[in-house]
Parts: sequence; structure tokens; C-alpha cells
Amino acid sequence: MRTAPERLLLRLEWRVLRRLDGRLQGSYRTVYRGSGTDFTGLRTYLPGDDARHIDWNVTARLSEPHLRVYTEDRELTVWLVLDRTASMELGAPGRGKQDVLAELAMVLARLFSRGGNRVGALLYDTVPDRTAPGGRRPKPRTVPPGTGRAHVLRIGAELARPVSTRRSSTTDLAAMIDAVARLARRRSLVIVISDFIGDGDWTPALQRLAQRHEVAALRVVDTADDELPEAGLLVVEDAETGEQLIIDSSDPLLRGRLRAAAGERDVRIAAGLHAARVAAHRIDTADDLAQSLVKVIAHTQRRRT
Repeated sequence: MRTAPERLLLRLEWRVLRRLDGRLQGSYRTVYRGSGTDFTGLRTYLPGDDARHIDWNVTARLSEPHLRVYTEDRELTVWLVLDRTASMELGAPGRGKQDVLAELAMVLARLFSRGGNRVGALLYDTVPDRTAPGGRRPKPRTVPPGTGRAHVLRIGAELARPVSTRRSSTTDLAAMIDAVARLARRRSLVIVISDFIGDGDWTPALQRLAQRHEVAALRVVDTADDELPEAGLLVVEDAETGEQLIIDSSDPLLRGRLRAAAGERDVRIAAGLHAARVAAHRIDTADDLAQSLVKVIAHTQRRRT
């Protein structure tokens, strides 16, 4: 009898991966490439080139910026950073943010590993700890980089494990980003899948990560993040802290304030990702997953062009 990760992967292979196959670059299954270490020569710097590859000695001698050129590897190490904290539990049963995160993780792991790339995963959760600030401490679980279908199922098995339901503090996104920075020893592609809802300033941590690695952010969103159902008196609970309030969901002033607060939060998140120079992609739980990934691929191809 097939396990739940096997059933999910089969469904994703049939409904999503087959539709993506014709959208990728030739036989190489990703729009990303590895970064090699074989120096092949120099060329004149052009606008948009990575300034980290400028050869300053040659630039000083020739009085014109020159770039060191390397042979790029086809193999790539990919790290999936998977936010498993309480705010990711929002959404309709079977199609909430955690469900979409699991689908994204398995599709991306299968997509990259089919090209011979090694894929690792960091699943970021928190556990109760009376000595920690807010009564909780982070507990990241790691799946070391590997390749092949069996490895994708191993990531799926970790995703199928239940997450902690006790809540008393908000997500520390900076700690989550720093955790993968410690794991990724060599230059890698790091894909952060999260709603980016949390306290603290996580932009500096993301900037440090992006200086060494290629980073992409898939921000998973749901209408429950922004809109309140018009259903009279409701008991609402903060997904992160567990704080409960009784509100009148039909109050137009309250609904307007909530929309404004959601808009301000979106602006802060977008500004943080832009400041870190990280490619950001919005994945809505109501959207078709294959179409969402096609948009991600098209955007990545445009940036590389």
C-alpha cells in the first residue's frame, strides 16, 4: 500500500510536473545552473553583471572594469527552507498554506533532482521551552542534500509529520534564514517557502544569505491572511501567539482597518525582499500550482536574460 507522500508525489507528477516539462530549457531540467570554480578568462564588465566577480587588479591596470569568467557546473545544490510555523496553518482544509508548501517542496525537489542536482531541506518548526523568549525555541529538522525519487519521498515523509500546535510567540524569520546559512557550506540555490509573517527584522539575515548564495523567495498567501468573512460576531485567534478576541466581522470600519494593516504588511515584506535583492514570487493557495510555477520560471528566465 502506498504511503501518503507516495500518493502525493504521484499526483503531482501527473498533474504538475508533466505540464512543466515543456516549459523548461531543453533537456536540462532547471533554469538555474551551478557555480563552478574553473577560471576560463576575463571580459569587460557590462551593466547588470555580478560585481563580486570583478578582477580589481586587472581593472586597475587597464583602467576599465573587467570580470573573471568561470566555467559553470551543471550540477547544483538546492536547499529548500520550509516554514512550518503556526501562521502557515491558515487556509481551507486540504488547500491551506501548509498543503501548498508541501506540494511546492515536493515538485521542486523532484524537478531539480531529475537533472542530477542534490536537494536538501530545512523544515523550521518551534517547540515549547520555558527558558526561551516567548516560551518557545526553534527546532529545525534537516534532510541532507540527496538526489533521486526516493530522496524526494524522504522529504515528503518529513513534511507529513505533524507540526507543533502550541502557540506563544511569533515566527523568528531571521533565525530560520540564519539556520540555512549555517547548513549551506558551498554556493547553492536557496529557495525559501514561507508566508514571511513574523516579528523582527529579517532583512539583514536575508542579505547575508544572498551575498553567498542565489536565493529565491516563494511567498505562500491565502485570502484568510487579508480578508475577514462577513459573519457577524466571531472569535478570532492569532495563529502565532494564540491570543483570542471577539470581533464584529460585519463592522465596515474594522474590515477597512484590517485591509489597511494587511496592505502595510505586504509593503514591508516586499521592501525587505527588495532590499535583500532576492527574487520574490507570490503563490496563492487558490491558484493552479503548475501555472504559478510557470510564472516563476518565466520571471527567472527574464532576470537571467
